[in-house]
Amino acid sequence: MRPRTSGPSDRPPPTRHRRRAAALAARVLCVLVVAATAGCASLASPTAEVGADRMTDPRPVRDGGTLAIALKSDPDKLDPSLASTAVGRTVFAAMCEKLYDVDAQDRFVPQLAAAPPTTSDGGRTVTIKLRHGVRFADGTRMDAEAVKTSLDRHRTLSGSVRASELKPVTSVRAVGDDTVRLRLKKPYVPLLALLADRSGMVMSPTALKRYGDGFASHPTCVGPFRYAERVVGDRIVLDKDPNYYDADSVHLRRVIYRTITDGNVRLANLQSGDIQVGDQMDPVQVGRALTEPGLQLFNSPSLGYYGLTLNIGNTKGAGAPPGRIDTPIARDVRVREAFDLSLDRALINTIVFQDRYRPTCGPLPSGTPYATGARCPARDLAKAKRLLKAAKVATPVRVRLQISTTPEDNRLGQVVQAMAKEAGFAVSLAPTEFATGLEHSRAGDFQAATTNWSGRLDPAGNIDVFTGTGGAQNYGGLSDPAIDRLIAEGGATAGKAARQKIYARLVERVRAQHTVLYLIQPTNYVSVTKKVAGLKVFGDGLIRVKDAGYAKGGN
Repeated sequence: MRPRTSGPSDRPPPTRHRRRAAALAARVLCVLVVAATAGCASLASPTAEVGADRMTDPRPVRDGGTLAIALKSDPDKLDPSLASTAVGRTVFAAMCEKLYDVDAQDRFVPQLAAAPPTTSDGGRTVTIKLRHGVRFADGTRMDAEAVKTSLDRHRTLSGSVRASELKPVTSVRAVGDDTVRLRLKKPYVPLLALLADRSGMVMSPTALKRYGDGFASHPTCVGPFRYAERVVGDRIVLDKDPNYYDADSVHLRRVIYRTITDGNVRLANLQSGDIQVGDQMDPVQVGRALTEPGLQLFNSPSLGYYGLTLNIGNTKGAGAPPGRIDTPIARDVRVREAFDLSLDRALINTIVFQDRYRPTCGPLPSGTPYATGARCPARDLAKAKRLLKAAKVATPVRVRLQISTTPEDNRLGQVVQAMAKEAGFAVSLAPTEFATGLEHSRAGDFQAATTNWSGRLDPAGNIDVFTGTGGAQNYGGLSDPAIDRLIAEGGATAGKAARQKIYARLVERVRAQHTVLYLIQPTNYVSVTKKVAGLKVFGDGLIRVKDAGYAKGGN
């Protein structure tokens, strides 16, 4: 468990700000109550406390059975080289193991590797020993050549989201059957974290050769479960894999991931028994689920954040050189700062997230070694209006905000709309289905969009690809030489104290650009029927089902 540290929400605002916030809250709540009575979620204050972090249920389980897990959105392509969604990572966790993994204490541990990596040549050579006796779901043996094939594909496949992550890697070599050696341009500290994520997933070379560009429809990896079927927008079915190296400890026969975007519907399905696990339950449903005698809650501090991304230069797609966007919010950083200053993060947390999350204004989560501890600037309407006047823009400044179709995003959009209006912005909401919205963000077809990042253990994972020039998920098209230089320094610096100073400066520089407005550090909430045990939910927010099953002695 990671200790909480003091953060921006711990200090009460001045009295005049509290009065103003209360008045704004009343107005926003009126809007939201109308929405609630029209069929949205109840906005009643939570009456039950969540309690301490809870990441697993250690009760013994029996063999057999099917587990149905409801996801908040539909995963994108089931191809580790191309995928970029958190829900996709949850599915991969059951069928595509990685060279390394993250444990309950937020430590990197070997998974398909046999030991931690060793480095030589001043950190430019990384050697990885592999686990013996491993086979892919199609029966192909996993050896060093198979790992090289996957890493090279991540690095070179057209459209690979992993390519920018693995840019420091110049070559991969198989050394015998069970050793892989990576050559780097220069020491790169975040590499281990990348190999504990999709860049470290190993795909069957037989399946890659057979299916080519269609691998996403036939994902074949090493994992406790293997791919069986997908109906886009509805379900993904995985069956227990008899080829898995630890198959004897896998209890479930089948896992089905269902896409249910509305948290109220996920909760109703939990109550009816149609599903057994509800992923990413939003705070409103958490409060209701806590009073259900047949349900249990897993919760862990998230490594990620909620925020808004403003498009200032993404004209040709994320990763391409930035272009010119002729809108006030793209042209002038003062307009973006004014938009930022119009937002009250503490009030957003109260109204949208039932005070179950934590306000933030940076990408590095509180409670982790690299959290900067900086306090967020308070909402300042007077300064926001002065900035708009100095920028000589006509008000209201029109901003089209893309939100997903979930009730949670709808609430967030309405609150942002109400707050920004008081500073001189006219925010229109564009509800968009999740996968479509993701495509719009990648293509640069948006002005502003809500962002929900699940987070990574290494600080580079929360910053580099989102703010570095050419980053695969730099949807805002930000390009700042100072940011690029600090990213490079952070990647090459191993000493913790020196690295902390670099990331403190990097976060300050990123915040000054006001391209990604960090708002909230969430908590991972997963509701589960009490019939199920063995499930694990760590800080990375992924649901691990390898040891899950139906509790012995239950019905």
